[in-house]
Amino acid sequence: MYENILDIQKKHKKAAKTVLERLLEEKHEKFIVAVSGEVGTGKAEVAHSLGRKLRKRNIHCKILHLENYYLVDPLKRLEWREKHGIEAVGLDEINWPKLQSNIRDFADGSRAVLPLVDIISGQTDELHTDFKTIDVLIIAGLYAIKLEEAELKVFIELTYKQTMDEQIASEKEEMNEFRMKVLEREHEVVQSLKNKANFYVDFDTSMELFHL
Repeated sequence: MYENILDIQKKHKKAAKTVLERLLEEKHEKFIVAVSGEVGTGKAEVAHSLGRKLRKRNIHCKILHLENYYLVDPLKRLEWREKHGIEAVGLDEINWPKLQSNIRDFADGSRAVLPLVDIISGQTDELHTDFKTIDVLIIAGLYAIKLEEAELKVFIELTYKQTMDEQIASEKEEMNEFRMKVLEREHEVVQSLKNKANFYVDFDTSMELFHL
């Protein structure tokens, strides 16, 4: 996402270090990592920190944010959700064919056009890139571990209350009744995917990576 401001803390860097250790054990050419978790768990921050650590080791990576692959632009999403009902919130909001097409571009080492949301304008732009030299693809987002193509699936653990606290503190969206219902719905969908993870990170337990 363009214009998105990350709040990278010590816990995110520690989590990234733990994920890196596991990644280096399993890494091969064209390796895919998926990072999922509740809203506000720090998925983007962990992914960014992991990318920087890979770069220091001369391992080239690129991060894809699932937020860029929603079928409806951010400024129109609330209206769309209100029109279609709370049950429409979830997996079907994502343009999975486009994401999987970009994953194939990565696997082939080819040039690609990626969607890129500008969170200020609310528009979805296009980013032209080349996967030729990219060794690791990191996909971060609520439902990223759904992807069968991902070889390391990480789930960031955070309680629902902590998620709500993070949302209120961020002030990214107005916390009205409908927004609360959206968060509850997303919580249900994310938790339904949790068993697809290979590992999860719990910020409250010394930043260790646990096998599920």
